[in-house]
Amino acid sequence: MKAKVYIRLKEGVLDVQGQVVLRALRNLGFEEVENVRIGKLIEMEIKNPSKERIKEMCERMLANPVVEDYEIVIEDK
Repeated sequence: MKAKVYIRLKEGVLDVQGQVVLRALRNLGFEEVENVRIGKLIEMEIKNPSKERIKEMCERMLANPVVEDYEIVIEDK
């Protein structure tokens, strides 16, 4: 089965990359863009996935729980 983990900076944490992309988009004429937040997606093939086990992976290695939030999605192939 496939598990996806979406990781984003927590609200209130300055997203420097997002600000750079926002400025670049506006410089290219996309003034309608109001905010940009950059995150990451981790996809894993896992035998018998459990959200609890994936949460442990996030807490111990994949995410920095001090400044990042994450969302776990388990998909059938």
